[in-house]
Amino acid sequence: MSATTRRLTTAQALVRFLSVQYTERDGVRRRLIAGTWGIFGHGNVAGVGQALLEAGEHVMPFHQGRNEQSMVHAAVGYARQLNRLSAQAVTTSIGPGATNLVTGAALATINRLPVLLLPGDYFATHSADPLLQQLEHPVEADVSVNDTLRPVSRYFDRITRPEALIPSALQAMRVLADPAETGAVTLALPQDVQAEAYDWPEEFFAERVWYVRRPAPDPVELTAAVEAIRSAERPLIVAGGGVHHSEAEAALKAFVEATGIPVASTQAGKGALRYDHPADLGGIGHTGTAVSDDLARTADLVIGVGTRYTDFTTASGTLFQSPDVRFLNLNITGFDAHKLAAHTLVCDARSGLERLLEELSGHRVSEAYEAEYRAGKERWDEVVEAAYRADDESAVPTQTQVLGALDAAVGDEDVVINAAGSLPGDLHKLWRSRSPRQYHLEYGYSCMGYEIPAGIGVQQAAPGTPVWALVGDGTYLMMPTEIVTAVQEGLPLNIVLLQNHGYASIGGLSEETGGERFGTAYRFRAADGTFTGAPLPVDLAANAASLGMEVLRAKTVRELREALAAARASDRPTCVYVETDPAPTAPPAEAWWDVPVAETASREAAVEARERYDRQVAGRRRHL
Repeated sequence: MSATTRRLTTAQALVRFLSVQYTERDGVRRRLIAGTWGIFGHGNVAGVGQALLEAGEHVMPFHQGRNEQSMVHAAVGYARQLNRLSAQAVTTSIGPGATNLVTGAALATINRLPVLLLPGDYFATHSADPLLQQLEHPVEADVSVNDTLRPVSRYFDRITRPEALIPSALQAMRVLADPAETGAVTLALPQDVQAEAYDWPEEFFAERVWYVRRPAPDPVELTAAVEAIRSAERPLIVAGGGVHHSEAEAALKAFVEATGIPVASTQAGKGALRYDHPADLGGIGHTGTAVSDDLARTADLVIGVGTRYTDFTTASGTLFQSPDVRFLNLNITGFDAHKLAAHTLVCDARSGLERLLEELSGHRVSEAYEAEYRAGKERWDEVVEAAYRADDESAVPTQTQVLGALDAAVGDEDVVINAAGSLPGDLHKLWRSRSPRQYHLEYGYSCMGYEIPAGIGVQQAAPGTPVWALVGDGTYLMMPTEIVTAVQEGLPLNIVLLQNHGYASIGGLSEETGGERFGTAYRFRAADGTFTGAPLPVDLAANAASLGMEVLRAKTVRELREALAAARASDRPTCVYVETDPAPTAPPAEAWWDVPVAETASREAAVEARERYDRQVAGRRRHL
């Protein structure tokens, strides 16, 4: 070996390379790949597994997972907590280990969050075909199950020769660190190539810093944006996740306080302003507040900051109803900035808001408009108080009373995590976000099972921060496995487990759309074969305890408050288990969501649901 090369296996070289990659933004440097999650099998145990062992924890920290999908969720939670400036890798064997990554990869890419996937693959030489777990395609020999990761990855490559790793690894880092491009990145690693030695140039292992850009707005676009804002009488800001990712919360606050323009937030953007700021109107869209949605219907300028405008935000195209409404989108990606035929500011959220503030010096909305939305905010605050209130401390709590009790228990620094079921709607309407990272809702993919592993990732990213994973029984049963990881690592993750005996959210949606709650309850079969018998005798609290958690059972509101306080004070993983009163106490939806209903049916429920659907869909607009 010459002085300018180092002889390592491909896997050893990859681990060494990853250990010296950094991001830097605003003068703050972080490791780009801060650790690696892994479950080992014959596709990675002798390659990446051996390389991680040889490198040691000081070079590449290793985290032992229990489910491949949940490892990706943990890595995504980690990256989101750190505003996409640091990420983690995930290694799996070939076959089911690799395909289990697909759901997590889709979640990461949809939410624009970085994660590096390193699945094992078939032999590049094809010398041992067909391997155990290898997919054989009769006419495309280069296809493997890892190709399922292509459509859900922002970058994909199969490393069929050691030297091919060099350009591909550099491209992978570029994508992970680029706020306009980031998402899941997949480097499929044939197991023979992982173990193959090569003389690597020393330059490959030099420290590299990937500067995270803050592109400024184009002057022409900026001028048009300023004119649009100055001419608007009823402007409304829609704050998305990009506000958090670019750490633009202070810039947004300064902009709002100077102009008086109110802010409504998407699920990803909630917390962009503190809940008690006079201009914070809460969530927008199908799960939004009355004041946000009322203003959205009459807004003449909608200013999107870092939002993708999903159907929940736009109420499936029915929310923004003013005939004169226009859109101004500030986004780091041109793809999102051009949605709804908007004026565009393709730039970093913070730099864009700062430049707008400079150009809008002296501009402010009318006093009447400010008074209108502040009065609406006060009315909604009363709705929240009523939903949270529990007049009888000895009663079984409703779901919204559970949120009220949690609201009283947490501090400003706590993080509350949720992704699926009926909780996202209640949280978006009701939760009082006190800090930028307190509200952690994964609603780009709304993936059941995300919450517990994501809580582990957040705990890793923010040691000492109280973290709460809120799950219903349906979500819990999807993926409780990483409880074992939390116990193993001594991470004091708190789980609030709500038992309501089924898929409550989809049950309600089924009823609304004529499905009559078919197949949504966890019950025994009745004599007629339907799932309408007694509730299943499932003890999820006992299950959590069997996985190593401390479990606190709460049967009343008072016991719930005591259990939440005890969980927050605990230094070990703790589950607060509560069976909730199924009576609906959340405020109803303030805007529509399009879930198509059977156009023809013989059952009365579906016929009536279709009539309602036809009335609602008539209000859809295409903003051109």
